Amino acid sequence: MKKHLAILLSVMLTALSLSFPLRVSAQTTTAGAEKVRSKVQSLSVSRDKKVEVKLRDNTKYKGYITAVDPDSFTLTDAKMTTQQKFSYSEVEDVKKVGGGISTKTWIIIGSVAAGSVITWMIVKPAFCDGGAVTTGIC
Repeated sequence: MKKHLAILLSVMLTALSLSFPLRVSAQTTTAGAEKVRSKVQSLSVSRDKKVEVKLRDNTKYKGYITAVDPDSFTLTDAKMTTQQKFSYSEVEDVKKVGGGISTKTWIIIGSVAAGSVITWMIVKPAFCDGGAVTTGIC
């Protein structure tokens, strides 16, 4: 009797544990759609900004958000002037294209770093006296 009860209890626990992830994934999809909706609404304020849309099947589209609806949004491709309508539930991520530091900024940062290293190589021997001084910058 105890053996049958233990088997029944283990089968019930296994069935319950397998049923919970399905409900969590449905909630995650709804939460993901809300997150995408808020991103699209914030990015659609400036219609001249190019965005990249990544769908759940890993396909990517680039263009400008031209229309925002309660359950979908429209993306217009700049090159072909075609419009595509996407549902919030089928979109994985929406982000602004061209973010990050520009090439000009990287050149300035590199020049400053190289200049400081070269200055340090010239100034250090003048202050350290060939290694005899152990205080200060040496």
